[in-house]
Amino acid sequence: MSDHTGVGRQPMHINGQWVESSDGRWLEVEDPGLKGNLAGEVPRATVQDVDRAVQAAAQAYPGWKTLPAKERGRAMRRIGRELAGQVEELGRLIALENGNALRTQSRPEAAITAEIFTYYGGLSGELKGETIPFGEHALSYTRREPLGVVGAIVPWNSPVLLAALKIAMALTAGNTMVLKGSAEAPLGVARLVRACVEHLPPGVLNLVSGPGSEAGAYLADHPGLAKLSFTGSTEVGRSVFHAAAEKIVPISLELGGKNPVIVFPDADDERTVQGVINGMRFSRQGQSCTAGSRLFLHESIFDSFLEKLAARLKEFKVGDPLDEASDAGALVNRTQYDKVCGYIREGLDQAGARLVLGGLPPGEGPLSQGYYLEPTIFAGMGHGWRIGREEIFGPVLVVIPWREEAEAIRMANDSHYGLAAYVYTRDITKGLKTAHAIEAGFVQVNQGLGQWPGHSYGGFKQSGIGREFSLEGMIDSFTQRKAVTVNLEY
Repeated sequence: MSDHTGVGRQPMHINGQWVESSDGRWLEVEDPGLKGNLAGEVPRATVQDVDRAVQAAAQAYPGWKTLPAKERGRAMRRIGRELAGQVEELGRLIALENGNALRTQSRPEAAITAEIFTYYGGLSGELKGETIPFGEHALSYTRREPLGVVGAIVPWNSPVLLAALKIAMALTAGNTMVLKGSAEAPLGVARLVRACVEHLPPGVLNLVSGPGSEAGAYLADHPGLAKLSFTGSTEVGRSVFHAAAEKIVPISLELGGKNPVIVFPDADDERTVQGVINGMRFSRQGQSCTAGSRLFLHESIFDSFLEKLAARLKEFKVGDPLDEASDAGALVNRTQYDKVCGYIREGLDQAGARLVLGGLPPGEGPLSQGYYLEPTIFAGMGHGWRIGREEIFGPVLVVIPWREEAEAIRMANDSHYGLAAYVYTRDITKGLKTAHAIEAGFVQVNQGLGQWPGHSYGGFKQSGIGREFSLEGMIDSFTQRKAVTVNLEY
C-alpha cells in the first residue's frame, strides 16, 4: 500500500484570507482507497461565511472588471505556469481524496488543469464586440461585458479540472467568483485556489466548503450572485436551476449522462475495444458524466466483440489509487459504492441478464480495504431496464444488440439524457450521419477520449444548458452583450 498520509486541515479563502468557518466546525474527508483513513478536513461553511465571500467578490468586482483584459490574461497564464510545476503534488492529492488512479487519471487531470489556465489566458484578447453598419451618420457597436459575481459549484469526480475551468473562464472574462468544491473531494480544489490567489487581488476568487445541502444551497440562493455555474447530477441541477430562476440570473448546467456507444460490423477490432474501454471511463471507475455506459453492438459481431472486450478488461488492474501500477482506483465513498453495488445486484437478479465480467466486490483481500469494484459487463438485457437507462456512475457497462441502423439510433436517443455519444465504423459517411442523428452535445467518431481546451462541450435535453471548455463557452456563458450607438451628426 502506498503512502496514504492525509494533509490535515485546509481552510477556506475569503477576501484574501485563509479562514475557518464562523462557528468552528470542520468536515472530514475520507480516503476512499483505504477505508477509515482520513484524507483531510475542511471548514463547514455557515450562511454567514458564504455571505462574506459573496460580499468580498462584489467589492472586488469593479476593479477586476476594469482591469484590461490582457492583464487578466497574463494573470491566468502566470497561474498556469505555477500549476505546471505542481502537477505531481496536485495529482497525488486528487488520487488521495477521490480515489482516481494517479497514473491514468489524477496526474493527467493536474496537467490539463495547468493547460486550461494557459488556454484561457491566451484568449483574453478575444473578448471583443462588433460594429454595425448603420451609415456614416452613426457609430454603432457592441461590447462584451462581464456579468458580476459568479457562484460556481463543482463535483467530486474531476474536482480540480472542473474548478479550474470555471475559474479561468469566469475570471478571464472579468467576473469575480465564489467557488464551492464538493464535500467529498474539496482538498485538491483548495490547493488549486492557493495557487490562483497568489496572482489575484483579494476578493476576486473566494472559496467556501461544506455539504451541498448547506454551503451549496447557501451559495445558490444568495441574492448577490449575477450568475450560477454548476456541474453535477441532474437531480441537484434542477434545484440549482430553480435558484437561478428565482433571481432571474444566467445559469450554466453540465449534468448527467447515460451515453450511447454504437459499434458497426466493420469495427470489430482491438482498436475499437480500447476505444470503448476509454469511452466507458473504466480508468475512472465509470465515475464520469461522459461514460459510454450503453454499448450497442451489431448482432453480427456481438459475441466476438464482447469476447475481445472481456479479455482486454481481465488485464485491467484495479487497486490502490496511489500505486503507479493501478489502471483504476476506488469509488469516491461508501454512499456511491453501495449505490453501484445495488445496481449490480439488480442486474444479477434480472431474468435473462448475463454477467459477462466483474460483479459484486470480494469480501476479503486487498480490494476489500477500500471502495473498489472491478469492471462489470452485463449482456442479454432489455433496453428499457432500469440498469440500462439510469446513470449508475460506476464501472458497469450494459451491452445491447441491434440489427438496423435506425433501430440503433432510436435506442441511443431514447433517453432523457443527451450529453455524449461514441460511434465506431470504418465508413466515414456512415459515421458522420450517425453522429449527426444522435441527440447529444459531445459526439466522437472512432475515439473515446475526454475533453480538451477548445472543445465545445455541453449537453442536450436534461444533460445541461450552456457550453464549456471553448472560446464560445467563455463568451456566451460569462459575458453579456451591450449595444452602444452614437449619433455622429449631433
